[in-house]
Amino acid sequence: MTKAKIIKEVSEKTGIERALVEVILEAYMTSVKEHILRKESVSFRGFGNFIVKKRAAKIARNISKNTAINLPAHYIPSFRPSKKFSTQVRKAVK
Repeated sequence: MTKAKIIKEVSEKTGIERALVEVILEAYMTSVKEHILRKESVSFRGFGNFIVKKRAAKIARNISKNTAINLPAHYIPSFRPSKKFSTQVRKAVK
């Protein structure tokens, strides 16, 4: 599902005009990004958590050149669904 489809669906379900829904959705995404960039988690009860994970440094292989590449430790954004949400998905998708 695309952002445009989400905006349309929320607009239809709530009766709020699309332009306002788009502004709200953009503000939401910006807020989540800002908190993740500060290494803070963002939690939504019953949905899940947006968190920052640290990946350890490791040695990878460049298969085409058969050489080793040192990958430094780095941080990545991640989503951890709640148990309730995970259970709902398991039951719905069989």
